[in-house]
Amino acid sequence: MKFSTIALAGALALSSAAVNAADKVTLQLKWVTQAQFAGYYVAADQGFYKDEGLDVEIKPGGPDIAPAQVLVGGGADVIIDWMPSALATREKGVPVVNIAQPFKSSGMMLTCRKDTGIKSADDFKGKTLGVWFFGNEYPFLSWMSKLGIPTDGSAGGVKVLKQGFNVDPILQKQADCVSTMTYNEYWQIIDAGLDADELITFKYEDEGVSTLEDGIYVLEDALADEAFQDKMVRFVRASMKGWKWAEENPDEAAEIVLDNDASGAQTEEHQKRMMGEIAKLTAGSNGALDFRDYSRTVISLLDGGSDPVITKAPEGAWTSIITDKAL
Repeated sequence: MKFSTIALAGALALSSAAVNAADKVTLQLKWVTQAQFAGYYVAADQGFYKDEGLDVEIKPGGPDIAPAQVLVGGGADVIIDWMPSALATREKGVPVVNIAQPFKSSGMMLTCRKDTGIKSADDFKGKTLGVWFFGNEYPFLSWMSKLGIPTDGSAGGVKVLKQGFNVDPILQKQADCVSTMTYNEYWQIIDAGLDADELITFKYEDEGVSTLEDGIYVLEDALADEAFQDKMVRFVRASMKGWKWAEENPDEAAEIVLDNDASGAQTEEHQKRMMGEIAKLTAGSNGALDFRDYSRTVISLLDGGSDPVITKAPEGAWTSIITDKAL
């Protein structure tokens, strides 16, 4: 009788553990651990994922990591990517789908030295511009096509310098302008010693190239699985709780990011400043993709003259089935 009681208790414990086992989700970020992704780290730290029955692994990105490739290769269930990159990837045959959009506004800029003589976009011709690649070049190419400025270095065009993920080219005068984000590289230039009055910035949104950044994407085929859909509903709900918490508690959110930075490369001052800027970009979004924002992004990418980023309006590139249930 004693053995049977112990065996029964053990069986019940195993059964309970199985019922309570958290569903695993692997998230691949677009870039390294920083406040740009604070919402996800907050959701993990504050137990929002755990409350939804999820065990979420957050994988940092880097200069040699293409989130869509990780997704296709089975290394992640869900990724963070910019919409221009995602739509271009989809047109090339990789069926990524946007299931949520935490970022409402774009933080992308081109930052130039005033001593180059650049006062407006008309002055870009003949200049050297630093551009990020690995999918980040698409907004730039769309903008230049809209302006009718060749990017091959020919007369009347611009020379494109393949920019690393730093601002050295503008500091060393290898480029007249470099790609920056409102929350990151612009401040690296300032911290390196250039004053704001020595610089002129061109926000992509102000230049009519308004494209969405940092959306949540999965593979289209995965959404046919109801169990996967359910996991994504819970993942998006918890992630958006994380983002709203981060908006309301920016300094604390930055500290959580720092706690998760295994590289130790980030500083408290920079991450707190970054989180303050990031909160401006997520403000106004509850996670659901606004069709007007999506349409504006598509139009920007199609409006590329003879060399548009995408050649036709995408079909099936986003869905509201997850956010309709999650929010």
